Amino acid sequence: MKPAFLLYFLLSFSLLAQTVPSKTVSAKPKGPAIPADAQWRDVTKWGVEGRGWADQGRKRWFDRFPSKAEKTVTPAVWGLSRDSAGMMVRFKTDAKAIYCRYDLAKANLALPAMPATGVSGLDLYARDEKGQWRWVACPKPTAQHVEAVLISDLAPGEHEFAAYLPLYNGIEKLEIGVPAGAKFEGLAPREKPVVFYGTSITHGANASRPGMVHTAILGRRLDRPVINLGFSGNGRMDAAVGDLINELDAAAIVIDCLPNMQPADVTAKCVPLVKQLRSKHATTPIILVEDRRFTNSWITPGKAKFHDDNHAALKAAYEQLKKEKVANLHYISGDALYGTDAEGANDASHATDLGFMRQADVFEPVLRAALK
Repeated sequence: MKPAFLLYFLLSFSLLAQTVPSKTVSAKPKGPAIPADAQWRDVTKWGVEGRGWADQGRKRWFDRFPSKAEKTVTPAVWGLSRDSAGMMVRFKTDAKAIYCRYDLAKANLALPAMPATGVSGLDLYARDEKGQWRWVACPKPTAQHVEAVLISDLAPGEHEFAAYLPLYNGIEKLEIGVPAGAKFEGLAPREKPVVFYGTSITHGANASRPGMVHTAILGRRLDRPVINLGFSGNGRMDAAVGDLINELDAAAIVIDCLPNMQPADVTAKCVPLVKQLRSKHATTPIILVEDRRFTNSWITPGKAKFHDDNHAALKAAYEQLKKEKVANLHYISGDALYGTDAEGANDASHATDLGFMRQADVFEPVLRAALK
């Protein structure tokens, strides 16, 4: 029988996947008004990062999987793939203000442990004079139609911006606006993304903003595109997902599924998945990640044993693969992914922004070495 906390975990995150049907309602404008002559650009005209398949988006342009995946992955994974987690649009402008308007797929704008800014927000970053990405703004969604001044009174000159799309909601349409007469250039998606396959943690629960997930943090630090294949409660090293990853031209592949798996599942599925990926990615770095430890596992022996057993199963699979001379394989320990002071999560399982930053700190040196 599964431990009680795992059952709680799965039940909790089945709620995250639910779509609450509702008639779309517009939010009342707050703060500075958008001028009537604002110039609007549909981001689909130049593309967003986080999409990797030729036929992606026939059902909805901002889906994370191509339409054909509906027939191969589980219904739960397909439903979760319709969230826009990990997608990011880049552009350059000399505008003094930036506006956004977008339509959300789901009416549940927030979750019990995750604010609307993370679930449904559009998170804006810009490069500074040193070329480093720095946070700028994130609107506070109050309805399925969002229309807002993202930022105004910007410093003079042209700047490069990146806007991260919602983590636990889908996008029906997204436009970026600037004042009339401003220069504007949409920047095409970059090639060879780092692909992350994982659980609700990879998906982004419970980040306060879309740019605070460790996958997004790493994308900025490494200055590389990212594809986020995190699925709440459903990151389980599935071969159907492996088939889809094999169609991507990835710079690296990170497998971070253990929080949704039992040790026996890890033993049965890890080696076959790595070999499946190696059949199409002969030299691409593959990184195996142990599950983070629940931040209260220090005082709950059952949870501590679950992590011990899961880690041992992944380590054994890693050693087997190395013995079979599977090349360019890397490994990340889970013991300190959230830190070691029990302060990195808000529900023991899912990271706060602090926990995500700590995860990025652990991942970064391994990914940098692998990408060399």
